[in-house]
Amino acid sequence: MMNMIGLINIAAALVLAPLVPGIINRTKAKFAGRKGAPLLQNYYDIIKLLRKGAVISWSATWISKIGPAISLVAVMISLSLLPLGGGASFLSFSGDLILFAYLLGVARFFVVLSALDAGSSFEGMGASRDVMFSALAEPTLMISLLTLARVSDSFSLSGIYSGLASSWGGHGMAIFLAAVVLFIVLLAENSRIPIDDPNTHLELTMIHEVMVLDLGGPDLAFITYGAALKLWIFSSLFGGVIFPSSSSSCALSLLSSISIIFITAIAVGVVESTMARLKMMRVPQLLSGAASVAMLAFLISFLLG
Repeated sequence: MMNMIGLINIAAALVLAPLVPGIINRTKAKFAGRKGAPLLQNYYDIIKLLRKGAVISWSATWISKIGPAISLVAVMISLSLLPLGGGASFLSFSGDLILFAYLLGVARFFVVLSALDAGSSFEGMGASRDVMFSALAEPTLMISLLTLARVSDSFSLSGIYSGLASSWGGHGMAIFLAAVVLFIVLLAENSRIPIDDPNTHLELTMIHEVMVLDLGGPDLAFITYGAALKLWIFSSLFGGVIFPSSSSSCALSLLSSISIIFITAIAVGVVESTMARLKMMRVPQLLSGAASVAMLAFLISFLLG
């Protein structure tokens, strides 16, 4: 039964994940007084890219050919560890949160390798920035997850998120701080404002977009779809902390969790509509501050425990 619930969670993510960027873009369009692109635009783009051929640089090696696919597979495997709707994930075991973080790191690693393999100094610049910011964001993510593991007395993502509803009363401050940090990590790991602007094409400010400039066809479709899945994953992590599921109905819990993910997407759109992008030198300061808040939440969880 638990495996069936986990499979439903994975299927929901695989089908609905491209909607999340669409909701963000529509929210930004409403703030700007525009109609905006259709909610299903990401689906159209992915299907169109899958029908096209790929042009690979003459200096590229086999890494450029397999990098986007491996990155997408790593993100998909991480989905099997992600609980949704208060139920257990498809693959749940003690310590799975460490594998979860490593899988996301592997996905980023192969995108960076593909960017470097193209032999472009422009893409190398974006890869360098992406690695620098991830070196600050990934430990922050781990500290936040360890804080949630401490307050829920579980070292599994499924156990953590199923126990959060009863943990808010005694560890509310630590959980709240961890949620704030997770939202900042969501923006950083998905290259959103104020960390990065996914719509920019300015040479001096591009981070994620510059790394995929040489990709096209199915390879770019894999990256686009993987980015949508990653946004779904981090929205689920954040939403599950703020609104932990306590319903005994699996269907109701699943629907509420999906709704929370979409609400989180709207929140990201509001942030991007009301904030400007930070100067490049300010981003490490923001992520270092988030790491400090995560450490504070971890210490509070021990003091209140």
